[in-house]
Amino acid sequence: MMAAGSVVPYGSPIDLASARKVAAAAEAEALRNGLAMVICIVDSTGHVVILERMDHAQYGSLDVARVKAETAVNFKRSTQVFENGIAEGGIGMRALTLPGVCAVEGGLPLSREGKIVGAIGVSGAKPVEDGKVAQAGAAVLA
Repeated sequence: MMAAGSVVPYGSPIDLASARKVAAAAEAEALRNGLAMVICIVDSTGHVVILERMDHAQYGSLDVARVKAETAVNFKRSTQVFENGIAEGGIGMRALTLPGVCAVEGGLPLSREGKIVGAIGVSGAKPVEDGKVAQAGAAVLA
């Protein structure tokens, strides 16, 4: 996971074959845990490459997964960083004023060879479960 304020550069956008591998690993983790999730992979420009809704996943998670992925790629950090900042209160509450931020765990940048090639966003369960499924997908490229 990249730290807040990271100077990791953007790389070439993730290709479809790699995005499929990331999504498949995330889906496999969701299935192992009996979860119905929405998984979104965006490329390094923030455009959707894959958006899949597993059977029985709630419809509201379609937008949430996409926004988590967009947040992770646009801000070069996990959405959990924003969630933690808000939970701590004080200056961390500033995240509430940032446009396009989803401050809920489940969004992670995807990197290859030290460059951000995209991001994964997962929604459908508790935030910590979303985060575990996203991590399983991100691990494919790590």
